[in-house]
Amino acid sequence: MPLITLNRIERRRLTVFVSCLIVAFSTWMMIALSGNYVYKVESKVNYVDPPENRAYHPLQDDSVSLQIEGSGWQLLFSRLRLQPTAINVSLKSLSTRSFIVFSNQLGDINKQFASNQRVISVLPDTLFFDFSKRSVKKIPIRLMHNLTFENNYGISGPIRMTPNHVIVNGATEDLSKIDVWPTTMLTRNEVSVPVTAKVGFMESKANNIDVFPLSVKVEIPVEMFTEKIIEVPVKVLSASGRDVQVLPERVAITILTPLSRYPAIKVDSFSVAIDLKERRESGYSQLPVKIRRMPQFIKLVKVDPQVVDFFIK
Repeated sequence: MPLITLNRIERRRLTVFVSCLIVAFSTWMMIALSGNYVYKVESKVNYVDPPENRAYHPLQDDSVSLQIEGSGWQLLFSRLRLQPTAINVSLKSLSTRSFIVFSNQLGDINKQFASNQRVISVLPDTLFFDFSKRSVKKIPIRLMHNLTFENNYGISGPIRMTPNHVIVNGATEDLSKIDVWPTTMLTRNEVSVPVTAKVGFMESKANNIDVFPLSVKVEIPVEMFTEKIIEVPVKVLSASGRDVQVLPERVAITILTPLSRYPAIKVDSFSVAIDLKERRESGYSQLPVKIRRMPQFIKLVKVDPQVVDFFIK
């Protein structure tokens, strides 16, 4: 395919033409984007100033459509925004009625935006609420944690939280569904010393629930663990008065225990047994050894043997 060859004058004319085209397009874009337009932005609603003596339930979704007047540049960037904006909406008027009107709050809403943007309307303009009895409940705290430890280290005792409960104020219907209140995730890596931290709480899914206090002090004991072997006698369950001999009579339990608890871990700290009911149901001549009791905060490594023979005299 033959190439088009241009002489020097033609190349100069083409360059001037393309330059003029770019300047004209840029000028048009500047003029177009500098004008004012009305565009729509989806926004989440944050409720503030709730009524003190009334528990409310929104009867619609917590998102609205904002009609905003702004420049073309703002219109362009509103389309590129990854997440919608959030607006604060006052619920003071719910003290005397069951709805709020956005057109009465446009002045306060516009204060939350840049001065060259103006919210001209909100769809829907009215939000309706249902009300129920408000009550107070004491709820235990659940610590959410993700801890990794250095080799041979681990949690060596009960986790202490101060306080160990929260006071929750909200609708009686909502509080009846809540049994525990989770904290935010406490994350630590390569832990080898006790952990002390101040942890906040997960936000409520309902807008009309208040939690006090806002954080909890967490103390987690951490120690080095060491191995210990305990020989424990095997008990017989469901013997029904029969004389049963177990071979072997003892099993060796290998555990990892915190150093501070090593002397306190003894034979009577454990209880292991076989259950003859399993023999009657399955006809086995051997039965597995089951651990019925074991101290907290130790790690079981193995039980040797895991099954034993038995004879009924």
